[in-house]
Amino acid sequence: MKKYMLILVAVALGMSLSASAAGKKDKKAKEPVKEQTAVQLNSELDSLSYAVGRSATMGLMTYLQQQLHVDTAYMADFLKGYMETINRSDDPQYTAQMAGYQIAMMAKERIFPSSVKELNKELDKDLFHKGFLSALEKDNSIFNDSTARVFYEVRLKAVKEAEAAAYKKENTEWLAENAKKEGVVTLPSGLQYKVVTMGEGEKPQATDKVTVKYEGKMIDGTVFDSSYRRNPQTTSFRCDQVIKGWTEALQLMPVGSKWELYIPENLAYGERQAGQIKPFSTLIFTVELEGIEK
Repeated sequence: MKKYMLILVAVALGMSLSASAAGKKDKKAKEPVKEQTAVQLNSELDSLSYAVGRSATMGLMTYLQQQLHVDTAYMADFLKGYMETINRSDDPQYTAQMAGYQIAMMAKERIFPSSVKELNKELDKDLFHKGFLSALEKDNSIFNDSTARVFYEVRLKAVKEAEAAAYKKENTEWLAENAKKEGVVTLPSGLQYKVVTMGEGEKPQATDKVTVKYEGKMIDGTVFDSSYRRNPQTTSFRCDQVIKGWTEALQLMPVGSKWELYIPENLAYGERQAGQIKPFSTLIFTVELEGIEK
């Protein structure tokens, strides 16, 4: 919700949100909301303006509580902040202060957690914020921009390399275990396959165009592509215009075959990221060879 309109208080009826706040024993007493001038609606446009403002608050209380975590016992402070922002929106000092609030929340809720996840380390929250502010204050007593960036990037690279090595090892070990399963054939290239159905048609050449149905997933079961989810379910391409594992396997498959392929990373995308597919991923495909176009 990009903007919110003030929930107007009926002063004539003596309703005060600050009184409601004071009624909660576990909350400290709040300053009363400044009384507003009684609303006068002297024209159709006045009534429309008021009604639009009132209507614009639909769902606001739920949003404040669930998304912004505002305690309704402190609604007096919300109203105060709202009016202060409206009245001081052209004040550059206030604008800078509000920007500080917004960036602080962004750093707290997004940037810091993202950095912790990226580095896979429990960073010190207070030192993170001190480092953040040091750049804005031009304080180079510990790091300047370039030395901080180099220090960070060297360690991030080490983390990513360790994660990649562990993931590559996991995929290599998965293939080794898979090779022991009944019906799995391992070729000299490292490609593995299992015949689900053996067709009786012709086998394609590398330069032939084939029509197939397929589904691809990673060893954790994540499906990254599937022709079965599209209409039509078939797709066509030349055998030599896909990853090496496909090119090799297709030339062994007679038309009418359905095989499971287990493709090591060196016959797939290697160290490259490919959409959802992480570097060094072993790929598992179910492939049905429907036909050949010479």
